[in-house]
Amino acid sequence: MSLRKISFVVEEFYHLYNRGNSKQKIFLDEKDYWRFVDLLYAVNSASRFNFSDSIKGISVYEREQNRPLVAIGAYCLMPNHFHILVTPLVEEGVSRFMQKLSTAYVMYFNQKYQRTGGLFEGKFKSEHANNDRYLKYIFSYIHLNPIKLIQNDWKEEGIGNKKLAHEHLHAYPHSSFLDYVRPNNRIQSKILNTDPFPNYFPNNKRFMKEVTDWISHDPKSLGKT
Repeated sequence: MSLRKISFVVEEFYHLYNRGNSKQKIFLDEKDYWRFVDLLYAVNSASRFNFSDSIKGISVYEREQNRPLVAIGAYCLMPNHFHILVTPLVEEGVSRFMQKLSTAYVMYFNQKYQRTGGLFEGKFKSEHANNDRYLKYIFSYIHLNPIKLIQNDWKEEGIGNKKLAHEHLHAYPHSSFLDYVRPNNRIQSKILNTDPFPNYFPNNKRFMKEVTDWISHDPKSLGKT
């Protein structure tokens, strides 16, 4: 039995990610994306949430989180994978949050598409953002990830058309990018709890430029271990 190399420590920062088995898509339509987004809020609690309440007209976001397990600083959903940046608020918070998130989404997906078995490529993966520079790089990388959909080699070659990239990111709804550039415009912003994170971009007008500049750094030079 393999053991996870990272021990999740309260007040430290972690990049969590996973993808579908054999790189298969894990989101097949818009409702799938929104279910996963809703789950980021619904399962981040010591208490349980029953999605049948939503059928009764009770929004996921109308419920207050009871003792959140993690603080989420950024997230991005792509067709066959996801990224989440968190810091645990309680002991075992990351493991409990990811277990609840993965289980709830796989149950939804399997029932909807009449399938059985695993959906993800094993256990979720994680990286410890163990210094400020690398944390800022990961924050930028997560938010720029959707550029892969219009330029697959953007990370290796740089963003070729920044105007097109800006337009694409502003139109892509399944990440926390819009929560930073359009604060208070989305109810999904309640997913984020940025208080435990460094206040990198206090000026929303500078957000896009700062994110773009930071992704140009080579992660090997940022102290990743």
